Amino acid sequence: MLKVGVLGAGHLGKIHLRLLQQSEKYELVGFYDENHENGAKIEAEFGYKQFDTIAKLIHAVDVIDIVTPTLSHYKCAKVSIKSGKHVFIEKPISTTVEEAEEIIALSKEYNVKGQVGHVERFNPAFIAVKDQIETPMFIETHRLAEFNPRGTDVPVVLDLMIHDIDAILSVVKSKVKAVHASGVSVLSQSPDIANARIEFENGCVANITSSRISLKNMRKSRFFQKDAYISVDYLDKTCEVVKMKEAPETPGDFDMILQNAEGDRKQIYFNNPEVSHNNAILDELETFADAINNNTNPIVTLEDGTEALRVAYMIIDSMEKNKNI
Repeated sequence: MLKVGVLGAGHLGKIHLRLLQQSEKYELVGFYDENHENGAKIEAEFGYKQFDTIAKLIHAVDVIDIVTPTLSHYKCAKVSIKSGKHVFIEKPISTTVEEAEEIIALSKEYNVKGQVGHVERFNPAFIAVKDQIETPMFIETHRLAEFNPRGTDVPVVLDLMIHDIDAILSVVKSKVKAVHASGVSVLSQSPDIANARIEFENGCVANITSSRISLKNMRKSRFFQKDAYISVDYLDKTCEVVKMKEAPETPGDFDMILQNAEGDRKQIYFNNPEVSHNNAILDELETFADAINNNTNPIVTLEDGTEALRVAYMIIDSMEKNKNI
């Protein structure tokens, strides 16, 4: 079992601590939180060992799980990697692309592995249909959340939209050609609602909307490709696949047939794969353990996290330009 320590014991950090304690692939050694009073309460309530310095925790483990505020990701990753420890970094990988690129360079220099916590890659609904998403040409996503003060220190693009950016980049095998975006600050100093149109070199277009001031929660994506429509509901963990094929000469009584203006006839059929429900956070942590033990690439690499961050900043830059027009 890999010895693991957690940096950061806030809302998400406590979830990671609980799951790592349950995991059969890790031995939870303890945690560090800069708020020692909060850490003492967690230690007393759950029994996790609190370390009084980051250095002591790093020295005691094989893997560091970084669940601190984004502003400290780079500093925590840097000191952990230089100590020869593998790092799991909650999204976004860092505050800037330059920091993310240095994390990648350090991981190679010190021969350690890293994974970024883009948890929607492990959502069972996305997993169920990912292999059927082949060369999508139009993608539409909506990620809406009720207001929560947590995360409002960063734009909604880095808080929420980056989940969908990463998922889209994982299925569109093409470089980003152009980005057009707009955003509005309603309650926060940074944008609370944003819309982005991402154009890829292969012609695919993704239209992404994210909001953290909505009256209800929604996390849905729709993928359109030749002869297929695929929808994913990340919140309800359901998915739907609608496909078309050449219509038979003699359709059955219940066959759904469409005919276009040119006379081409297609049969619509549904292929809804089974969704195997899981704990996505536990899965992302345990697949990272597998990557370390088997010396394979993590499912969400440091490079993946960096590219998602790069596109996120392209969106933020576009919002800034449009704001000044």
